[in-house]
Amino acid sequence: MMGAALAWVTLWAEPAWAEAAVERSAGVDSTPWWFWPLVLLVVTFVMGIVAVLAGVGGGVLFVPIVSGFLPFHLDFVRGTGLLVALCGALAAGPGLLKANLASLRLALPVALIASSCAIVGAMLGLALPTHIVQICLGATILGICALMVAAKKAEFPEVREADRLSTLLGIYGLYREQSTARTVRWQIHRTPVGLCLFVVIGVMAGMFGLGAGWANVPVLNLVMGVPLKISVGTSKFLLSITDTSAAWIYINRGCVIPLMVVPSVVGIMLGSFVGVRLLKVAKPTFIRWMVIGILAFAGLRALAKGLGW
Repeated sequence: MMGAALAWVTLWAEPAWAEAAVERSAGVDSTPWWFWPLVLLVVTFVMGIVAVLAGVGGGVLFVPIVSGFLPFHLDFVRGTGLLVALCGALAAGPGLLKANLASLRLALPVALIASSCAIVGAMLGLALPTHIVQICLGATILGICALMVAAKKAEFPEVREADRLSTLLGIYGLYREQSTARTVRWQIHRTPVGLCLFVVIGVMAGMFGLGAGWANVPVLNLVMGVPLKISVGTSKFLLSITDTSAAWIYINRGCVIPLMVVPSVVGIMLGSFVGVRLLKVAKPTFIRWMVIGILAFAGLRALAKGLGW
């Protein structure tokens, strides 16, 4: 990548990763050390704005775009992507719990399954050849695009009767809906199906470093019958547990470089602040289709790189 970054790789990465980085960097030492961190800062700043306007997590944009268009190895991008998603979740988690928009009773059993599977996914992603992971990543991103096009959301799903497992686990609650000034009581159903789906979500989150908000919300809302606001809040809280588990695998394997993580996290956070202000005047439909288009292009590029086209 760049000369100064190699020092960080040597200090923070395992010897094998450091040697590989040195080999890949041959012939590009003329690039200033600050160039790619600056590019990351600018790209993630824009990404943070778009993520807020489109209602998606920064991680789902970060990995396909950075791995597809910037000269960073996919393993380093995935490790950074998990930390980007993790920082956003940690920042939002306390406020969501305080506002009673995230349910600990719902989050804990789901987090136990998803975080365990995220560890498996991270180990699997690091063990597989890069081109195989690129192909799977491209297919996953295209699947996310299809999900975003077809997904429906129910603000207050109808759950006539809680199933036995959710009753046994005590998964239910209530929250104050400010828009209607009423208290909403909720319960869930199809709990075994939802928990099985979180096995797949956890593996994919760890394997690709995408975070999992794009999948958490539809499963919680449409499959298990959780109100939309509770689904979004609990999903955000879940990321702080699931991504932490997977991130440790990447850190332990030396796939986290401070020169990538710091500008990425700062850029996403600054962009998010601007995005919140622009949300009042932006047209959500246009932004949503723009994100779908960007992700589709990035997914096709990841497929092309994996297939060697």
